[in-house]
Amino acid sequence: MSSPGVNGDPKPPCLPRNGLVKLPGQPNGLGAASITKGTPAVKNRPCQPPPPPTLPPPSLATPLSRAALAGGPCSPAGGPASAPVPGPPAERPPLATDEKILNGLFWYFSACEKCVLAQVCKAWRRVLYQPKFWAGLMPVLHAKELYNVLPGGEKEFVNLQGFAARGFEGFCLVGVSDLDICEFIDNYALSKKGVKAMSLKRSTITDAGLEVMLEQMQGVVRLELSGCNDFTEAGLWSSLSARITSLSVSDCINVADDAIAAISQLLPNLAELSLQAYHVTDTALAYFTARQGHSTHTLRLLSCWEITNHGVVNVVHSLPNLTSLSLSGCSKVTDDGVELVAENLRKLRSLDLSWCPRITDMALEYVACDLHRLEELVLDRCVRITDTGLSYLSTMSSLRSLYLRWCCQVQDFGLKHLLAMRSLRLLSLAGCPLLTTTGLSGLVQLQELEELELTNCPGATPELFKYFSQHLPRCLVIE
Repeated sequence: MSSPGVNGDPKPPCLPRNGLVKLPGQPNGLGAASITKGTPAVKNRPCQPPPPPTLPPPSLATPLSRAALAGGPCSPAGGPASAPVPGPPAERPPLATDEKILNGLFWYFSACEKCVLAQVCKAWRRVLYQPKFWAGLMPVLHAKELYNVLPGGEKEFVNLQGFAARGFEGFCLVGVSDLDICEFIDNYALSKKGVKAMSLKRSTITDAGLEVMLEQMQGVVRLELSGCNDFTEAGLWSSLSARITSLSVSDCINVADDAIAAISQLLPNLAELSLQAYHVTDTALAYFTARQGHSTHTLRLLSCWEITNHGVVNVVHSLPNLTSLSLSGCSKVTDDGVELVAENLRKLRSLDLSWCPRITDMALEYVACDLHRLEELVLDRCVRITDTGLSYLSTMSSLRSLYLRWCCQVQDFGLKHLLAMRSLRLLSLAGCPLLTTTGLSGLVQLQELEELELTNCPGATPELFKYFSQHLPRCLVIE
């Protein structure tokens, strides 16, 4: 609406400016109208002084140029006629709900952050619930989280539709029973064929429950059993299927040599085996057959206290194609056992000898001489390793990751040998008490280093960390 002038006469309308055109009131009773295109600040600018009377005010019949709609100057009224303006372009959705933008943005968030972001609005949830954002992740569900308590006190199994929409191929169930597993199979739409990996931890699953689970869930090829003390070796004999390619068994008190016999006989396609069993002996490692010899590439024997060098002999003869071997915590293995490994498993790329107190520098000489493809070596808590052993390792041109946590005899002189290892990308010296600030400062020569761990290292001072930040800018230094 027009405002009255000083003498009571209506003011002429404002001229177009930066895409803002004020249209005079129309006799149809609709009042004033405006077309706004430009910066928000333009909307509230005061009117300019009245224009010369020779210029008629703009009317609805005066077409607006494309420049005016885009925020540019308008053609003066009465000037050359502008070309007709086409219809307004289709409005793009706001950036906050533009699926093309969101599909690229959400890759930058962690899994926990994505769970929070999915609760913002339906548009974000629709984008985030695509399986591509959750590939390789495994939800962890505790037994108490599987049920909702109804007002009458009864329990109802939770709705797992959100998990199915995201296409999870693996689940970790903690503290569940046979009944809980049956309920999960009945209520998760993808359980029969879509689930590829199952992990049961601290659960009371029995032989019958294990058999039902593997019989019903035909898609499972990776299985983990940790802290499950109610199933027996007979349950493994009755339930294991040849389709399983990865098996991990740890802290299950009923697992002994006969369990290894079941694994070797029933799993011809086994590619990866991780075993933490305190009662497994050298005899069990002789059960592996030629079928596993062709397929098995990863073997982890964790804290198998009864295994000796004789068991190592059985491993290297039965599984010659191993590329990853862990003897962590096998405290009876000595340098002779490592020599057998180095001479017979030339394809090894990863070797874990942590917590083997009988390993000495001689074992490292065998490793350096024969394992030319080795990329990762773990020597945590090998308390008899000295600077001499590190001098052997300095000749390994393929080694990328070296762990020396709590090797209490390593000194500054040993670090000087490592400075020649230009292939190193990860080095852990956590807990090495004899390393000084001076010795550690020399590590700046390893310019290709990507991660350096110095936790609980007395020689790692604040000044040293500042020095590393200046001279190793691309390296993550863990304090």
